[in-house]
Amino acid sequence: MSATHPQHPHDHHSASRRRLLLALLLTAGYALVEAMGGLWSGSLALLSDAGHMVTDAAALGLALFAQMVARRPASTRNSYGYARAEVLGALINSLFMLAMVGWIVFEALGRLMQPKPVNGVGVIAIAVVGLLVNLLAAWLLSNDSHNMNSRAALMHVLGDLLGSVAAILAGLVIWLTGWAPIDPLLSLLVALLILRSTWNLVLQSSHMLMEGVPAHLDLEAIGKALAMLKGVQSVHDLHVWHLGPERVALSAHLIIDVADAWPRLLAAGQAMLAKDYGIDHVTLQPSWLQPPRGKVISLGAIVKNPHHGHKH
Repeated sequence: MSATHPQHPHDHHSASRRRLLLALLLTAGYALVEAMGGLWSGSLALLSDAGHMVTDAAALGLALFAQMVARRPASTRNSYGYARAEVLGALINSLFMLAMVGWIVFEALGRLMQPKPVNGVGVIAIAVVGLLVNLLAAWLLSNDSHNMNSRAALMHVLGDLLGSVAAILAGLVIWLTGWAPIDPLLSLLVALLILRSTWNLVLQSSHMLMEGVPAHLDLEAIGKALAMLKGVQSVHDLHVWHLGPERVALSAHLIIDVADAWPRLLAAGQAMLAKDYGIDHVTLQPSWLQPPRGKVISLGAIVKNPHHGHKH
């Protein structure tokens, strides 16, 4: 059985952590300002966005912590390392988002049945500042959007951004027409938009934690590619899964013609999987139809022929 476990440079991770920390400080600071503004103006759009930003601050803190844990090296207790901490962080963040969507919907329905007065001008002023803060935070996190953990944090910030836009629109309508129901109606729209993106992230992170085949890979195609290697008879027990958001692992059992060809086949299989599929953590186990010269197979192990060199 042979495996490859190459190391990857992680120079970008310190910059990623700085971006997460700055986004966290921006979000937490403005959440306090927006909550006070929502209470003063009576706007549910502002209050729901402020509540959303509080959960976002917690989510960014969780993403930062998960990223730090994920960088820890493998140990005797965690031989694969801690890369999945980022996937777990993404799932927890997504569940927080779903809870926030539920709260927004509950409050919006209550406001539709019993409308409350809203200060339109105050809502516009506070929401414009919030929009600028969220745009800056989204820009900081968009540089790491390939990472599931950072993408989960970005989903939170984009949800805040939509909330700020909704609050601005609600403030304008209320200021120009006095029609207060627009505030909870736009809050419901934002909740539905957040729900869609968050649910997709829940499905993706759950799929990774369940060790499902990565969505961008075709298991059948990979199996056929391995079977097409010269000297391979068949492939079985093929498994492909995520070690973490950015790493994919593969294990398979190959039946080969001749045991002596195994070093060549192993190198060819590793090179093909890395080049064509981006799989860099490969474990291949061989079985052969013809044993190595001068040896026989017994109980799955290579042993010396007991009769070789003996006189009768």
